[in-house]
Amino acid sequence: MKLKTRLSIAFLTLILIPIVLTVTMVCLLGRYQISAIEKTYEISGTTVKSFSNSVLVMSRLTEKPYHELAKMAKKNPRKMEDATCLEEFNQKLEEKKAYLLVRKEGTIIYVGTDMDEANHVIGQLPDYGESENTSENGIYLGGEAQALIKQVDFHYSDGQEGSAFIVTDVSNMIPEVEEFFVDMVFGIIIVLILTAALLIFWIYRAIMRPLGKMQVAAKNIRDGNLDFELEAESEDELGSLCRDLEQMRCRLKDNAEEKIKFDRENKELISNISHDLKTPVTAIKGYAEGIMDGVADTPEKMERYIRTIYNKANEMDTLINELTLYTKIDTNRIPYNFNTLSVNAYFDDCVEDLSIELESKNVEFGYFNYVEGSVKVIADAEQIKRVIHNIVNNSLKYMDKPKGKINLRVKDVGDFIQVELEDNGKGIAAKDLPNIFDRFYRTDASRNSSKGGSGIGLSIVKKIIEEHGGKIWATSREETGTTMYFVLRKYQEVPIS
Repeated sequence: MKLKTRLSIAFLTLILIPIVLTVTMVCLLGRYQISAIEKTYEISGTTVKSFSNSVLVMSRLTEKPYHELAKMAKKNPRKMEDATCLEEFNQKLEEKKAYLLVRKEGTIIYVGTDMDEANHVIGQLPDYGESENTSENGIYLGGEAQALIKQVDFHYSDGQEGSAFIVTDVSNMIPEVEEFFVDMVFGIIIVLILTAALLIFWIYRAIMRPLGKMQVAAKNIRDGNLDFELEAESEDELGSLCRDLEQMRCRLKDNAEEKIKFDRENKELISNISHDLKTPVTAIKGYAEGIMDGVADTPEKMERYIRTIYNKANEMDTLINELTLYTKIDTNRIPYNFNTLSVNAYFDDCVEDLSIELESKNVEFGYFNYVEGSVKVIADAEQIKRVIHNIVNNSLKYMDKPKGKINLRVKDVGDFIQVELEDNGKGIAAKDLPNIFDRFYRTDASRNSSKGGSGIGLSIVKKIIEEHGGKIWATSREETGTTMYFVLRKYQEVPIS
């Protein structure tokens, strides 16, 4: 679930749940308080709606006392002058949050509460018979009185007019109603707190758990520890961030491993070059000392010594050139000069140079060209020649037969021309064949081998061919020989319409 969706759900939940729970709580608490009020004040028919109207609630509380007072005044008006009887009745009213006032003609003869409290009401009491139609429901007195009065008119035994008033203070709610509203306030607060807490926990768990994992991952990356896996547990924005962080970790790990490999290869290169340079340098030094010491005392010896020194210097030059080219390969700075080349003309020239070189080394050379004269390729002539020479030199290096043989075949294979260089050397073991194009890989483990070489010749070949948009591979059988293959894409002329 996306974080935006979670926040939208949280927003709606924060609105809807409190509303639903508040309505439910109002109903439950309302019913409970209604039951308590009806039981305490001996009334019935109270509703939750009446809680919001204190006058209505107070009116219901004094319904029964009102009817009792009307009955007493009608049947036994003498009691309306009996202080003891009036006091007993007033005590019942006090339980209903009300008190009694009795008037005879224009004089108040009984007050069931403090005069200070009653004075505000006495000044607004209706005259005899004035509230005859509203006495049961009561009359609301505003101003400072803030009271609900119910009036019972009667005649005393001497015939004088009298009025009895049940006075209910409506400025304050009854405790049960007040308790109901207090409970409602606390209930709403609790509902809001619980809802917010649950939503915060839900969102916190959804956010902080992946954030915690990412924080640990970031610390590991900071400390250089990349050997871990950061799994995304969701499909939201944080899950996407986890996946991005995991990809970054993988890339950093790959870069770190590549750097370690690069450093190891550099060290190996330095070691290989140092060893391979040491051999010709030692030979040059030895033959030079022989000349200086007069060992080469005949013209023939002198010429042989000088020729050896020259050949060893050429070996050093080749190694240095390979090292320079290797550096250019690593920095993608090999200078290419692509041109349209005729396949037959180009390979005829290459063969001419190769045949002279191989003949001098007593190696039989065969050339077979199966390509039509019109076929062309786009290539760097110098770099392709380097490819051929590197492959041939590699074959010569591992040639173990008394009579060496190398064949060069050029074939047309559809959109490509395929070049094959076959030798009858000692071959390559199956376990070594997949690695021969790797940098510094040598099938001879011992550096004391007379084969020498830096181990980057075939890796240079692979790089050049790939830069030409082709590919290179090899097949081999031990003690039989090896065949190197590479392909170059043909040049296709675009017809002019």
